[in-house]
Amino acid sequence: MLAATSVLQQQATEIRTQRVNWQSYHQSQMISQEDYSFIVAFDNADAASREGLLRDNRNQCARTFLNLLGHVSKDQTIQYILIMIDDMLQEDHSRVEIFREHSSKKRETVWGPFLNLLNRPDGFIMNMTSRIIAKIACWSQELMDRSDLQFYLTWLKDQLKQNNNEYMQSVARCLQMMLRIDEYRFAFVAVDGISTLLAVLQGRVNFQVQYQLIFCLWVLTFNPLLAEKMNKFSVIPILADILSDSVKEKVTRIILAVFRNLIEKPEEAAVSKEHCIAMVQCKVLKQLSILEQRKFDDEDIVADIEFLNEKLQASVQDLSSFDEYATEVKSGRLEWSPVHKSPKFWRENAPRLNEKNHELLRILIHLLESNRDPLVLSVASFDIGEYVRHYPRGKHVIEQLGGKQLVMQLLGHEDPNVRYEALLAVQKLMVHNWEYLGRQLEKEQTQSTKQPAGATNLAAKA
Repeated sequence: MLAATSVLQQQATEIRTQRVNWQSYHQSQMISQEDYSFIVAFDNADAASREGLLRDNRNQCARTFLNLLGHVSKDQTIQYILIMIDDMLQEDHSRVEIFREHSSKKRETVWGPFLNLLNRPDGFIMNMTSRIIAKIACWSQELMDRSDLQFYLTWLKDQLKQNNNEYMQSVARCLQMMLRIDEYRFAFVAVDGISTLLAVLQGRVNFQVQYQLIFCLWVLTFNPLLAEKMNKFSVIPILADILSDSVKEKVTRIILAVFRNLIEKPEEAAVSKEHCIAMVQCKVLKQLSILEQRKFDDEDIVADIEFLNEKLQASVQDLSSFDEYATEVKSGRLEWSPVHKSPKFWRENAPRLNEKNHELLRILIHLLESNRDPLVLSVASFDIGEYVRHYPRGKHVIEQLGGKQLVMQLLGHEDPNVRYEALLAVQKLMVHNWEYLGRQLEKEQTQSTKQPAGATNLAAKA
């Protein structure tokens, strides 16, 4: 806990030494006699005395801390009070119920006073409060209320998105705690949490934050439903890229653990197979062979490498060309792999692009609209042309899905390869019946070869 929130902890260590003059608050009548007596006794107590004080004054403890947070305005004092609360909870997790019991007696929510502090401009106050909220939410016998949970998780998500946030490790640590609880996982996904984690991971973050955010993905994958949905967010390609660049063992270990869960946890075998193929396409097997050459003290890493190697090798042997193609399209990382240029593949599989309400066609068309990579645009254009060429109603389907217009827009693309593939695709879209065209060409060739010499001479004279 301490290592993962170093900036917050360094500041907390310094703030602890700056003792508060509680008497001045009492003399100016900013705090009551009861609150003054309790806070002075608590502030000066050692661990054993604190235990006795809290046993005899549970309600007074919550009342005093909440009164102080509500009536004191000076940032430095608020910081000191929050550290006292955080230390108290860290010392004994069951103490979170002190605040729960107090709020129940008053028929108020336990979260209000703390959630309000998340709006303070002071970074330390916000993030120390966030730690306290996470502890109460995770260690209490009652779960966090739905609306308060949504507010808190949205706050954490927004903090992750902040550029150069010096408290990033603390924010990630709170998420690591929260996402261990299954009910909180779905709430996080509902506020677009997975996309946010992946967007941050694709940016420049240090290895500690990298580890913490991938840890968050890992705990999410323990839920079978979330493990099944995960790669819709391109988790596998993004983590495969990080794995290939990773120099820290802890980052490598947590990525392998995510990959293992993505194969083991889904209840549908087809989803696990799809994840295996996606890993193969993202060159994970190559990374595994490199990792096998390294010495690891951690038995989990060795076991995960063996497990993944076995599963991915088996999936390669069992791989149909259509499985391979579908996984490549779903990954969004199109390249000139052999299936694209195989006439046999298109003859046999073009109609299969209509499956699941034209799922693969819709992805190809979406790539034409949203992707900027010339290679992806070239391959997507080619595939749409081949689909139209080999499926009789293909032209109509592509027009209905809005693909024709997008291909035509690429005729003016700056990259010559994209323009070329777009032109070929447009030509295929303009021809109504490929089989008819093929027969006509064959017929003309046959007639020209069978034409008598005289007829040829007459034609030449004409």
